[in-house]
Amino acid sequence: MANNVKQIHDFGQSIWLDFIDREIISSGKLQKLIDEDGVRGVTSNPAIFEKAITSSSDYDADIKTLGATAKTTEELFFGLAIKDIQAAADLFDGVYNEGVVGADGYVSLEVSPFLALDAEGTAKQAELLWKQVDRKNVMIKIPGTKPGLKAIRESIAKGININVTLLFGLERYEEVTEAYISGLEDHLAAGHNIEHISSVASFFLSRIDVVVDPLLQAKGENGLVGEVAIASAKKAYEIYKRVFSTERWKALEAKGGKPQRLLWASTGSKNPAFKDTKYVEALIGPDTVDTVPLETIDAFRDHGIAADTLMLGLDQATETLGRLKSLGIDLDKITQDLEDEGIEKFNKPFEKLLKAIEDQKAKA
Repeated sequence: MANNVKQIHDFGQSIWLDFIDREIISSGKLQKLIDEDGVRGVTSNPAIFEKAITSSSDYDADIKTLGATAKTTEELFFGLAIKDIQAAADLFDGVYNEGVVGADGYVSLEVSPFLALDAEGTAKQAELLWKQVDRKNVMIKIPGTKPGLKAIRESIAKGININVTLLFGLERYEEVTEAYISGLEDHLAAGHNIEHISSVASFFLSRIDVVVDPLLQAKGENGLVGEVAIASAKKAYEIYKRVFSTERWKALEAKGGKPQRLLWASTGSKNPAFKDTKYVEALIGPDTVDTVPLETIDAFRDHGIAADTLMLGLDQATETLGRLKSLGIDLDKITQDLEDEGIEKFNKPFEKLLKAIEDQKAKA
């Protein structure tokens, strides 16, 4: 029988793993996910690294070695993280060079969450990390905050692959596509080729429903529970189809420009009443990426259903978002609050991580 996870690729979607640590790389588990499940990339974030580094002794020797020369604890952390990112990127080199070179096989490393509202600091660190990792198949993650838009354009203009993270709202998503396209135009105008540049826009899902669902239940709208994030994602895909079919885009495509794919993030079901593969199953479609936690990959392998679902129910998605308005639920405000909260959710584990590294260094 065909592997359920691998079947998703038949519909034009790439599955990336939303997890990294040294054990999954050194044990051969990550290679197995590539070979057997067709996993085609990896994403990381401060919370993932916090778990990896604090729950294992795999990093102790490097903390001691790097600690001798690192000027700050943050620099020490990035030294540890870059080693993991490089090792994972090397594993995905075959995927990166398969078929259309650069279509897939990316590993993402995020800039410091402390820089989420600092455009200049973000652009500077994105360039530094890009040079330090020194792999064609790395993506530097930049939050899609208002200041982040400037950093995204500048980074793309320098020829850096960018994973735009922390997107919740449709308006901000469209601004991100504009930053990407403008960045490609800037790079081209400076006399460079653009065919090597790749980017994704990471649209976060389940967190939207976590906030919206109780509001719907309070208004007796149980039929819409668990539907708003999926409806938003389908509307985002409509924007994607529109933006990347304009004459302006076609001019860049003729020069080798790759569309900035939508990436579905936060796709593990946070509500135990939902099927554990709900968000993955609802949004399978061409030219997209889904970054999935390990447990959701395991669940999908066991009982997930792969089908071409992304373009289904677009009218219903429009109705769902329209119904929210008529109920007085302000989705724009909710998505802005989620963005603010998302920054905080990455700041806290990053602070905890830096403290743990300091403690470990003191013991060394």
